[in-house]
Amino acid sequence: MGIVADKIKDLKEREAKLLQMGGEKAVAKYKEKGKLTARERLDYFFDPGTFREIDMFVTHRCVNFGMENVEIPADGVITGYGKVDGRPVFAFAQDFTARAGSLGEMHAKKICKIMDMALKAGAPFVGFNDSGGARIQEGVDALSGYGQIFYRNSIASGVIPQISAIMGTTAGGAVYSPAMTDFILMVKNTSYMFITGPQVIKAVTGEEISFEDLGGAMSHSEKSGVSHFACEDEHDAMDHIKKLLSFLPSNNMEDPPVVDTGDDPNRTDMGLNEIIPDSPNKSYDIKDVIRSIVDNGDFFEPHELFAQNIVVGFGRLNGRSIGIIANQPGYMGGALDINASDKASRFIRLCDAFNVPLLTIADVPGYLPGSDQEWGGIIRHGAKLLWVYSEATVPKMLLVTRKDYGGSYLAMCSKDLGADIAFAWPTAEIAVMGAAGAANIIHKKEIDGAEDKAAKRKEKIAEYDELFSNPYRAANRGFIDAVIEPSATRPRLIEALELMCSKREIRPPKKHGNIPL
Repeated sequence: MGIVADKIKDLKEREAKLLQMGGEKAVAKYKEKGKLTARERLDYFFDPGTFREIDMFVTHRCVNFGMENVEIPADGVITGYGKVDGRPVFAFAQDFTARAGSLGEMHAKKICKIMDMALKAGAPFVGFNDSGGARIQEGVDALSGYGQIFYRNSIASGVIPQISAIMGTTAGGAVYSPAMTDFILMVKNTSYMFITGPQVIKAVTGEEISFEDLGGAMSHSEKSGVSHFACEDEHDAMDHIKKLLSFLPSNNMEDPPVVDTGDDPNRTDMGLNEIIPDSPNKSYDIKDVIRSIVDNGDFFEPHELFAQNIVVGFGRLNGRSIGIIANQPGYMGGALDINASDKASRFIRLCDAFNVPLLTIADVPGYLPGSDQEWGGIIRHGAKLLWVYSEATVPKMLLVTRKDYGGSYLAMCSKDLGADIAFAWPTAEIAVMGAAGAANIIHKKEIDGAEDKAAKRKEKIAEYDELFSNPYRAANRGFIDAVIEPSATRPRLIEALELMCSKREIRPPKKHGNIPL
């Protein structure tokens, strides 16, 4: 056997050893939990045969606490690149079987290198997080590693899509990199995120709480809004990531992919003519409207379980990606509150960063009243919506289906905040407030002085209704471009999107604005 063959044999043996990850026992123990290994995740995620690993032979340099005698295959993280649906994507997957996937100096350098490559290449970056946290034996070097990753998350934000899948327990400083990315996906019953775990909480505060209740997929999807998706299993999580990427461009200099969905752009839906209830106090499901409008009824919804009074998500109109923001009359009447404002604002900024046009569907009675909201900062949080719509330069379409009152009329992308095309259904009511409240204020003296106060109040409410509880006063002033038949909504929106897809808007040069965070 020649020297070259010997060298190749040596290479194969070294690779084979590293491919065993933490070893047969550690891998078997891990898989008993019903989980995929880091390498299995990457194999499933990338198109078959396209993943290329880099830095396989990287090792740690720690000599403290006997670590000079400890081997950690690939230093606990697999990094590389490949293709997803034929498009380049960079990724890392932490290997819990190798020293619990703990993050040390070289582990972090591997992640930083792949992030730098993704940024240079202008391609999405995906992280499969499954780590015991900082490698304590490496001390401040491990902390520095986290800091270097956080810095890169910030630099890459708005330039390339960044997506985090939580595949195990992520605690302490490890939670902040995912929190700085565009989307977080968790797996039910196997994913956990928290700053301090249940044991520490019990020791410090006396509170007893389980891992699941504290930081499980459902807790972060319903209560905190930290997680965008609560997935059924790991395969489901990776399928969600692939679908997310299909709506987004590879970077901020590109437009999202245009897909032939096969749905007729001229399709109408007579059912929309009947969807608004006769009574203004009755609700309907705004998702029925969305599914009727978008191609093939395909609506992909992040944050489905959080702040359900507002709905956000991706769809397509004649194959073009759009981001949809819509009030949900079936939940809290569709009123805006702190969480809804935050949820919508972050989604709008994401779409604007990645050139995804916006469709806003408004049916909103106002901002939610109450001391809890006021003391929680509804003014500050509610102002975010005004800010982000004003800031966004992508094509912005507005559809008003029913109520659109007061400050919330402005907050749902009114013409004054930059809506390029504004449509309203004949059922739309665009006014400062509802007719009953307005009549009580405007005609208070008349009502109070009337012999039959109830009859006078009813008369004045009807009078205000006639004047303002319709879309025509706004259309008279040019705040609504067209009042349309509901059944024709899809073709009218597609025409508008095609018209505005070449939109260009220049803003004053500045470092950045000071958004009311």
